[in-house]
Amino acid sequence: MSLADELLADLEEAGEEGGEGGEGDGGLYEEDDGGLAMCGGAMGGLGLRRGLPDIPEEMEVEGGADAERVTAIAKLRHSKPFAEIMEKISQYIGHQRSSAEVAGPVESDPEYRLIVDANNLTVEIDNELNIIHKFVRDKYSKRFPELESLVPNSLDYVRTVRELGNSLEKCKSNETLQQILTNATIMVVSVTASTTQGTLLGEEELQRLEEACDMALELNQSKHSIFEYVESRMSFIAPNLSIIVGASIAARIMGVAGGLTHLSKMPACNLMLLGAQRRSLSGFSSTSLLPHTGYIYHSDFVQTLPPDLRRKAARLVSAKCALAARVDSFHESADGKVGYELKEEIERKFDKWQEPPPVKQVKPLPAPLDGQRKKRGGRRYRKMKERLGLTEIRKHANRMTFAEIEDDAYQEDLGFSLGQLGKAGSGRVRQAQVNEVTKARISKSLQRTLQKQSVVYGGKSTVRDRSSGTSSSVAFTPLQGLEIVNPQAAEKKVAEASQKYFSNMAEFLKVKKEGEERP
Repeated sequence: MSLADELLADLEEAGEEGGEGGEGDGGLYEEDDGGLAMCGGAMGGLGLRRGLPDIPEEMEVEGGADAERVTAIAKLRHSKPFAEIMEKISQYIGHQRSSAEVAGPVESDPEYRLIVDANNLTVEIDNELNIIHKFVRDKYSKRFPELESLVPNSLDYVRTVRELGNSLEKCKSNETLQQILTNATIMVVSVTASTTQGTLLGEEELQRLEEACDMALELNQSKHSIFEYVESRMSFIAPNLSIIVGASIAARIMGVAGGLTHLSKMPACNLMLLGAQRRSLSGFSSTSLLPHTGYIYHSDFVQTLPPDLRRKAARLVSAKCALAARVDSFHESADGKVGYELKEEIERKFDKWQEPPPVKQVKPLPAPLDGQRKKRGGRRYRKMKERLGLTEIRKHANRMTFAEIEDDAYQEDLGFSLGQLGKAGSGRVRQAQVNEVTKARISKSLQRTLQKQSVVYGGKSTVRDRSSGTSSSVAFTPLQGLEIVNPQAAEKKVAEASQKYFSNMAEFLKVKKEGEERP
């Protein structure tokens, strides 16, 4: 037995039981509405709807012909909460309150609850505007399908559709459209409208589109009214946040975030992106686009800086706004002290960023890394330098005559020459004058050794005593003329006298005693 046969048998048994309790098929309706609905659904799917009245197709869709209208999907505008909140806002907007008038916790104040509900309502309005934009886009794509890509902003798209309608020829000369779109976008829209493949809309379809556009513009106006009210109460609900970015920007970011509590839980990187929108390129360059920029970036506080510092400033302001929102969410610092401190800190950093660079100073070269030399000073050191100084002979040997080939002193091609030594005067090497100050000193032991070596043992030769070989014993005297003398006799007398009186090894011949007179 198949599943259809089993269901049919069950229904026949239920019909017999219902016949006992009532008349015909009417007993089936009176027993159980829930069970009847299930059975009816099963039988309808199997084509076995026996004895049940047919449901008309126009009743299966709620509203019937009204389903094509925007009110079937966008119900916020005519809802009761929306009307109550707007009515309360119109009552409170004429009276300005301060934090001192609030007794007890601020959450229990009715106006605070109204501000929170109004902020939540702005989020619902944004969602409702997206729904209406999708409805208008789907309906108007029959007339102008390319307009969706040319005008990506939802509100601008709705305003453009409301203004154009079926007549696309008035794009260029429409003054209202020039207030909605830029001149470049209007030019692209007019060119595309002349070549579009869309068809004309019917009168009923055009009325439904105008109704949807009017509802969207009315909801947008209500959202601006809520922002103005919340902005006037920002000193009451979020004083620190209002001090940093202003009441208008604070109300906007609070409305987009969904209230002060949601804003306080949001990180600074997300808070900076609140209010970011897509922009239409219309075939132009993308260099003018500013991605990842929201309400804070376009605030007056950030726009006063140079363009190259605005992104950095927006990140800084977003971080401080996140801190101020957390302070306001706990209702601390109602007088705005924390907000003033955070704003002063931001301004100090702004001033620091815009300071001119310091003037580059010309610094002297650093001291060399050579180690300290060990030097001795004083008279002994100066005497030693005088003794070891450069002599005149070395100075002449170091000098060279310009453009003159020098003779090698060793005849071995070593390139060692005597320089200007011996080239001045008679052409022979003159003995340099000995300076007694710079004269090398000889110790007494060395002097004794030299004297022993100079002692003559046996005959003397001209080579040994270094006497001239041309010396003669004949001398001319003024008294006798020619006279034969011994030239070494005088030298011998001088040597004996020097040996007797000036010898280093000789002793005193006579020591004068005290009281003794000289002979």
